[in-house]
Amino acid sequence: MIATDLAGKYGGIVARALLLGAGVTKDEIDAELAARRWQAVGPNTIAILQAPLPAWSAGGGPKHAHMATTPVTYESKSSPASLWWAIWESGTGAVLDGASSLTASGLSGFTLPFIDVSVEAGSRIWRHPGIRVKQRRPVGALAPGGIPRVEAAMATIRAAQLAVSDRQAALVICMAVQQGIVRPAKLQQRWGEILRSKRRHLIGPVIADVCDGAHSLGELDFAGLCRARNLPEPVRQKVCRGPKGRVYLDAEFACGLVVEIDGAQHGWGLASVDDALRANHVTLQNRRVLRIPVIGLRVSPDAFMRQVEQGIQQSSPR
Repeated sequence: MIATDLAGKYGGIVARALLLGAGVTKDEIDAELAARRWQAVGPNTIAILQAPLPAWSAGGGPKHAHMATTPVTYESKSSPASLWWAIWESGTGAVLDGASSLTASGLSGFTLPFIDVSVEAGSRIWRHPGIRVKQRRPVGALAPGGIPRVEAAMATIRAAQLAVSDRQAALVICMAVQQGIVRPAKLQQRWGEILRSKRRHLIGPVIADVCDGAHSLGELDFAGLCRARNLPEPVRQKVCRGPKGRVYLDAEFACGLVVEIDGAQHGWGLASVDDALRANHVTLQNRRVLRIPVIGLRVSPDAFMRQVEQGIQQSSPR
């Protein structure tokens, strides 16, 4: 009963240390494992078979005495049981970090390629498939309550640094801010404290785009991107008349092509309504309008600028 209640809090698994702390003896643990009423899913973790089990705990048969061969699968990396398992099995003082920390704080819709865990430099660690362990000096401040994890602002930055691509790095920053996992001001403050980053060229501008969109759009040198590709320079913030008065177009070329650069907040609240009305007004005047998300210019500039070049060619008089 004690073990079942404990395991119910962690998705069907429980740490050996928690069982011992609750009064279950080592001999009692060994007896339950021998009878296969419980199953070891790592040196430090036990699945209580009377409790609802995580999907990964039941497969494969024993690797050695009473231990499952498939302790975690790709599909289960965001489940609470998998996250707790990673903490208990990775090493002394382990905490969730990066996107795994954000997931534990409520981030949804982001697929974890690994469970990211950090430990203090010099700590003993254990390696397991599906877990990526980093030794850090220091690990940094932790989020309050719940599973041990790095606070959201630093976790967001580390998630971007650990991402498999620039595109994924930008995505996790956008999602963390948009879903309210991290406060923009805190993220900007924490980024200002980072001295080295292999993705500094991307992370800094994307944080600016997401946290201070209007300021970032003003600094984005779209004309410079055009010059670098030998394209004509557009007029920025061109004023024209719309159905509700003056309308400011982000960029207009002499050929009539209009390029609207959507800030990271596009689609949040009613921003997309005003943007759509402006773009539709221009389109109804038989002019081409290209919409480019500012994050797109960060992660895929060549692809979007090729579309601009094509738009200029198709809009120019023949």
